[in-house]
Amino acid sequence: MDAAEERRFREFVSARSPALMRLAYLLTGGDQHAAEDLLQTALARTVARWRSVEAPEAYVRQAMYRQQVSWWRRRRETVVAEPSGRALADGTHGVDLRIDMRRALAKLTARQRAVLVLRYYEDLPEAEVAGILGCSVGTVRSTVHRSLARLRELAPELREPYTIFGEATA
Repeated sequence: MDAAEERRFREFVSARSPALMRLAYLLTGGDQHAAEDLLQTALARTVARWRSVEAPEAYVRQAMYRQQVSWWRRRRETVVAEPSGRALADGTHGVDLRIDMRRALAKLTARQRAVLVLRYYEDLPEAEVAGILGCSVGTVRSTVHRSLARLRELAPELREPYTIFGEATA
């Protein structure tokens, strides 16, 4: 890689790392260290092919999705402790909701979490989620349905008056 390409890569990393880190954090269920590892691995793969990468952000995101799928296939899920309680409604409603959502996502399996993040946080169509995860569209649909039901079961505090990923709760 020549100096100009290296500078272009550094500028990309500097500009897009915060957004990519947020995605990695969600994909890893709120594990900061795992998120950092995931992003670093994806960036390492990207720099190795930098000259041939036409859409760097899409390439890094795809690398993160695939790496996370690979990791979840090799590892067992860890059990997350129950949240100790909700904060008072003192103007921190949005913060409380984000914390509750992160805790609930962390309780899902890695596959459930990945499907929900890709489908709703990344706003990808079902066919694209299926392509990224290497499964059928029907599998994506059923996994989304079961994952949302599991979220409602695990985190009843998200039920009312909230919605989960834009879907009204029952």
